[in-house]
Amino acid sequence: MEAYYILIVGVLFLLAVSDLIVGVSNDAVNFLNSAIGSKAAPFKIILAIAAVGVLVGAVFSNGMMEVARKGIFNPQFFAFNEIMIIFLAVMLTDILLLDFFNTIGLPTSTTVSIVFEILGAAVAVSIYKVTRAVDGLYNVSDYINVESSVMIIVGIFLSVVIAFSVGMIVQWIVRLAFSFNVKKTFKYWTGLWGGFAITAILFFLLIKGAKGSTLISADMLASIKEHTARVLLISFVGWTLVFQLLTLFTRINVMKITVLVGTFALAMAFAGNDLVNFIGVPLAGFESFKAFMASGSSDPTGFLMIALQGKVITPIYFLIAAGLIMVLTLRFSKKAKSVTATTIDLSRQGEGTERFASTSLARFLVRRAVVTSNGVARITPPAIVRFVNDRFDAEKHRDEKDAKVAFDLVRASVNLVVASILIAIGTSLKLPLSTTYVTFMVAMGTSLADGAWGRESAVYRITGVLTVIGGWFFTAFSAFLASFLIASLIFFGKLPVILILIILSIFLLLRTHAFHKRRAQKQELIDSKIITASYEVLKSCDDEVKSTINKVSNILSATYTNLLKEKHKELKKLQKETKHLSKEIKGIIESIPDTLRIFEEHELESGHHYVQIVAYMKEMSNSLMHVVQPAYNHLDNNHPLDKEQIDAFKTFNEKSAEFFEYLINILKNREFGRMDELVKRRDEMINMANEILVQRIKILKKTQKGVKISVTYMEMLSETKNLFLNSVHLVKAESLLYDSMGRNGINIE
Repeated sequence: MEAYYILIVGVLFLLAVSDLIVGVSNDAVNFLNSAIGSKAAPFKIILAIAAVGVLVGAVFSNGMMEVARKGIFNPQFFAFNEIMIIFLAVMLTDILLLDFFNTIGLPTSTTVSIVFEILGAAVAVSIYKVTRAVDGLYNVSDYINVESSVMIIVGIFLSVVIAFSVGMIVQWIVRLAFSFNVKKTFKYWTGLWGGFAITAILFFLLIKGAKGSTLISADMLASIKEHTARVLLISFVGWTLVFQLLTLFTRINVMKITVLVGTFALAMAFAGNDLVNFIGVPLAGFESFKAFMASGSSDPTGFLMIALQGKVITPIYFLIAAGLIMVLTLRFSKKAKSVTATTIDLSRQGEGTERFASTSLARFLVRRAVVTSNGVARITPPAIVRFVNDRFDAEKHRDEKDAKVAFDLVRASVNLVVASILIAIGTSLKLPLSTTYVTFMVAMGTSLADGAWGRESAVYRITGVLTVIGGWFFTAFSAFLASFLIASLIFFGKLPVILILIILSIFLLLRTHAFHKRRAQKQELIDSKIITASYEVLKSCDDEVKSTINKVSNILSATYTNLLKEKHKELKKLQKETKHLSKEIKGIIESIPDTLRIFEEHELESGHHYVQIVAYMKEMSNSLMHVVQPAYNHLDNNHPLDKEQIDAFKTFNEKSAEFFEYLINILKNREFGRMDELVKRRDEMINMANEILVQRIKILKKTQKGVKISVTYMEMLSETKNLFLNSVHLVKAESLLYDSMGRNGINIE
C-alpha cells in the first residue's frame, strides 16, 4: 500500500515538472508581450531580464497556494486516498489542457484551469462519497467551498471587462498627451509618465510580489503596508525628477527603462504567485503523504486530511528548482513564442497577415462601432475632432523604424502600468484575478484606443479576441469535465487506470510536440521568404512559380488517379495539400503591399508583373481546390463510379501530365520562345476535356443514371480547363517579368 502512494507522489512531481514547462509556455505572454512587441531591447536581453524576474519571484514565492489545499474543497471531509485521486486527476488534466492551448497558440489562464480542475475532481469524488454514504448526513455542497468557487467565476467576468475598459481609457488619455509624434512630445511628458509608471510598478511589487512571501516576515509586511503611501509619493517625485533630467540632458530612452522594469516586475510576480498553479497540487499531495505516514495509520480510506487546513511552508529548494525549470523553459520553449505571437499580432499597430478570419459577430460589432463613431463625431465641435484626429494619426508621423515594431514604447508602458495597477488592486482587495486575463485584455484595450483596429483589420482582430475569450470559457468547462472524468476513472480503476492514463498523456504530449514542431518549421519556411530587395523579390517569385506549378501538376494527376481507383484516404491527403498550397499563396498575396514598397521607381513595371503572377497563382490554387474537393466528396459520400469513361479519363490525365511537364521545362530553361507551342497544347487539352464532357452528357441522356458522378466529372473538368488557361497566363506573365527585369539590368541567373 505504501509503495502505491509513493508511486502516486512520484508521478505528481514528474507531472509538476511537465506542468511547469507547459505552464510557463502559456504564461510567458503575460510579461513578454510588451517588451517584445515594442522591441524595447534585443530579444536575448528581454529574456534575460524576464528570467531574472522569474527566478527572484520563485524564491520569494508564497509556496503552496490555499486553493490547492482548501480553497475549492473542504479537505477535512476527504480521506487520504480520495485526496490523492483528486490531486492526480488535476495534474493529468492540467498538463494536457495547457499543452493543447500552447500548441494552437492561444493564451489561457493557468489559475482558471487549476481551479476548475480541482473543482471537477472534487465534485466527482464528492458525488461518489454521497451516493455511498449510509447515514446521508452530507451533501455535495458540504464537500465543496462554494463561496470561493463563485467568487473566482465572478472575478473572471469582472477582470475581462474592467481590464479592457481601463486599458482603453488610459491609453486614449496617454496617447492624447504624447500623440504619435513622440519625438516632439517626448521631452514634455516623459518625466511625469515615467515617474508614474515606475511608481505604479513599485506599488505592484509591494502589494502583489511581497504579499505572503516565505522570505518576508509578518512584521516587515505590516511595515510595508503602513508606509506604502509615503513610499509611493517619494518614488513618484524622485523618479519624475530623475527621468526628466535624463530626458533633457542625455540620450537615454526612459521609456525603454520603464518597459524593461515592468517586464521584470510582471515576471517576478508571475513566478511568485502563479508558480503555485503548477507545483501547488503536487506539494499538497506530498504534504498529505507525509501527514499520513506520520500518523502511523494503515487505513488510507479512514484517515481524514485535516492536516491540509493548516499553513504549510514550502522548502526553499523546491522553489529554486521550480524557478530554474521555468527559466530554462522561457529560454528554449518555442510554444511560448507561439502564444506570445498571438497577443502581439492581435495588438499590432500596422497591417499584415491576420491570424483569424472574420465572423458575423465581429462584422456586426464593427458596423455598430462605425455608426456610433460617426454619430459622436457629428455632435462634437469640428475643432476638437481635428485636434484629436491629428494626435491619433499614426501614418502622419510614421517612419521606417515604426514598420519594424508591433507597437511603440508608449503603448508598451501603458500595457505594463495598467496591468500592474489592476492586479495589485485586485490582490489587495483579495479578488481572484487571472494575470493572463488582465494582461491580455489590457493589451487589447490599448490597441483599440490606439487605432490599431482600423477598418481593414478590425473584424479579424475582434474575431481573434472573441476566439481567445471563448477559449478561456472553454478552459473552465473542459477543465471541469476532463478532471471529473479522470478522477472517476482513477477512483474505480486504481493502479491499472493510472498507468494507462500516464502512458496516454505521454503519447498525447509527444503528438502535440511533433505537430507544433511541424507547424513551426512551416512558419519558418514562410518567414524565410521575407524579402529585403527587389532582386530577392524576383528570385523568390521565380522559385515560387516553379514550385507552385510542380505542386499543381502533381496534385492534379494524383486526384484523377485516386478518384478512378477509389482511394478515399489518398484524396483526403491531397485535400490537405491543396489547402496548404492555397494558404501559402494567400500569405504571399497579403504581403504584396509591403513587397511593392521594396521596388524602386524605375522597377514599377516589374512590380506590376509580379502582382499578375501572384494573381494567376491564386486562380490556379482556387481551381485546383475545386478539382480535388468534388473528387473527395464523391468518395466520402460513397457514391459509385461508372466504367464507361475511365479509359478516357486515364488518357486525359496522362496528356495533362505531359502538358505540365512541357510547361515546367519552358520555365526551367526560360525558353519563352516556345509559347506558341504551349498555347497549341493548351487548346488541345481543352478540346479533349470538352469531348469528354459531351460524351458524359450523351451517357446521362441515354441512361438517366450516374447523376452524381456526372456532376463530379463536369465540375472537375471545368476547373481543370481553368487550370490550363491560368497556367499559360502565368507563363506569359513570367515572360513579361523577365523582359522588364532585363531592361532594368536585373539578372537572377
